[in-house]
Amino acid sequence: MKVLVIGGGAREHALCRSLSLDPDVTALHCAPGNAGIAEVAELHPVDQLDGAAVAGLATSLEADLVVVGPEAPLVAGVADAVRAAGIPCFGPSEQAAQLEGSKAFAKDVMAGANVPTARSYVCTTAEEIDEALDAFGAPYVVKDDGLAAGKGVVVTSDLAEARAHALACGRVVIEEYLDGPEVSLFAITDGVTVLPLQPAQDFKRALDGDEGPNTGGMGAYSPLPWADPKLVDEVMDTVLQPTVDELRRRGTPFSGLLYAGLAITSRGVRVIEFNARFGDPETQVVLARLRTPLASVLLNAANGTLDNEPPLNWREDAAVTVVVASHNYPGTPRTGDPIEGLDEVAAQNAPHAYVLHAGTKRDGDAIVSAGGRVLSVTATGEDLAQARERAYKAVGRIRLDGSQHRTDIARKAAGE
Repeated sequence: MKVLVIGGGAREHALCRSLSLDPDVTALHCAPGNAGIAEVAELHPVDQLDGAAVAGLATSLEADLVVVGPEAPLVAGVADAVRAAGIPCFGPSEQAAQLEGSKAFAKDVMAGANVPTARSYVCTTAEEIDEALDAFGAPYVVKDDGLAAGKGVVVTSDLAEARAHALACGRVVIEEYLDGPEVSLFAITDGVTVLPLQPAQDFKRALDGDEGPNTGGMGAYSPLPWADPKLVDEVMDTVLQPTVDELRRRGTPFSGLLYAGLAITSRGVRVIEFNARFGDPETQVVLARLRTPLASVLLNAANGTLDNEPPLNWREDAAVTVVVASHNYPGTPRTGDPIEGLDEVAAQNAPHAYVLHAGTKRDGDAIVSAGGRVLSVTATGEDLAQARERAYKAVGRIRLDGSQHRTDIARKAAGE
């Protein structure tokens, strides 16, 4: 099988790493990729938002499967263009990707499917914003209706901050605050059959102790020792399957990766948000634990034959990923700084710890930073404590001027 992965972040590096280890994959390509992905896949330049360009590349490579990683190409209809060219594509249609592309659309689907979620208002005027903020009170939860690369949500007790964010968004969803720990649960679906993956927890805030601004994610771990063993079954029955069924009923079947961001509240499980693709950095830890070869699962989802797929096989190991971010992230990040120590991690920490590249590029003989989140240092172990120790030992070998990372990823869950 020849596979083309679209994207260039740590999520795509995790996907490419898993696909490169799959004996069914005879050729692996990525566009545009990054410096780390280049070690396991052949890179190609492409405008990943240009459906015709992506479909043309896939055709020229004679790809048997295209996997679209990021949300923006999905919302732009890239998967539709690939399928129109006669090539199986893992990723939802432009219409179905509105589940992530529009918070208001997602709320409407959840209402139709009777999926438990926070009460909310969709606001477009200053008057509506003030009424909604007043109705719910603090802490205020304000979400940009459209895509915002994981940074469109503000949760604050400061009314002025909440109002300013809402006014800057245009169309905005304001909702009640959900208490309790958060869980990410992915499911692979062909629009009918739904195959859940293992749950993970990510860390959105920039600083230790869940302080600082929201980011795209500073780390993650899996499994969740504190979670109810029946959680996956419950979410399948109350969230994932009903949502897939509702989208099919509406004539916009969802095929690809359905990501449910959940709050385990005092009143039960509630959906915070849906995404239409693998989450980052949770993908890094979930795929580290997946024993089943990935390519056939994704191809069956793309072909509508997921009911042929046996239950997924998982390693008992735990996995932890720690994001190394550039100076000033999540503000305007500093880029172009050389990254050192990658060879040391490969030589001294493998196979239990490895580095997945996010915002990197090659500059001559050097690999330099090229984005806000630069690396996802990922490790496995017999339990979370061992995985955590291995991940941070590897982080300690990496040198990137001005870089930052959280020191408390999975600390509480590991019992430390």
